Amino acid sequence: MSARDEVVGVDEVERDAYSRAVIGVAAEVAPRVARVRLRRTEGSAVVWADGVLVTTAHVAGVETSGDVLFADGSESRFELIGIEPVSDLAVLRVRDGSPDAATFGDADGLDVGQVVVAVGSPLSPGAYVSAGVVGALGRALPVTSRRAGRLLESVIQTDTTPNPVDAGGALCDSAGRVIGILTTVTGIGTGLAIPVDPTTRHIIDTLRTEGRVRRAYLGLIGIPAPLPTGGGGVRVFDVVRGGPAERAGLRRGDVVLDIGGAKVEDAQSLQRLLFADAIGHPTPITLLRGGEPTEVTAVPIELGAD
Repeated sequence: MSARDEVVGVDEVERDAYSRAVIGVAAEVAPRVARVRLRRTEGSAVVWADGVLVTTAHVAGVETSGDVLFADGSESRFELIGIEPVSDLAVLRVRDGSPDAATFGDADGLDVGQVVVAVGSPLSPGAYVSAGVVGALGRALPVTSRRAGRLLESVIQTDTTPNPVDAGGALCDSAGRVIGILTTVTGIGTGLAIPVDPTTRHIIDTLRTEGRVRRAYLGLIGIPAPLPTGGGGVRVFDVVRGGPAERAGLRRGDVVLDIGGAKVEDAQSLQRLLFADAIGHPTPITLLRGGEPTEVTAVPIELGAD
């Protein structure tokens, strides 16, 4: 056997192993991905629990009910039980039960370059599958939907081939664990997903039980601020006039390091701290001002409150 034959043989073995992994993920996950049909649009959804599906807010849109079609051909009506445009997540409840829930992982353990498989439910029968690798983590992208404009944070970017009706489908690791909910952004030609992590789980569980997610609001615009000593914070680019941050004395140029005893290393970690339990509670904020540490106290209000 020549050296070339040996190389080709190894390549074929590796390619077959890769193919088997992708085929295995598709076989495991596709039955747990449904097609979502609404009057104005279609998309996908993933079975989160018995009778409960997760999709994106922009798939659900303004409609409160529709139909889902599963891979085995069964259909069911669904009702929208909760939607959260800030995170681009929505939760549906089907009337006639569902296949077993998918196995969900944790996107916090993802690495750039890691193999991932996107599984959606297209217009034709059968699943749409696209394999690739993680290209970037923690992307923040502006999104405009029928409901509102927003900044979608902590997005996973992959080189999988996007398909608009895959939105709401599953992004999986090579073990078949769902580590993201597929989404799309107009003008972005790469695969995108909302990470499944502790924050996402909190949002989904809250939508299931309460139908909405209450968010705390500080009224500041922040940008990343690497620190000379390592790590980072959030530099205040601007504060909203009359908002909690301005009333607390935060200024443009301050670098937020800590809120309520929790480190703030980027915009994503800041957002994770601004849920219902922070609303109306005096919260100490540690920051750097002119290179010197200082502390102020802010009282977050509810996002959207008059």
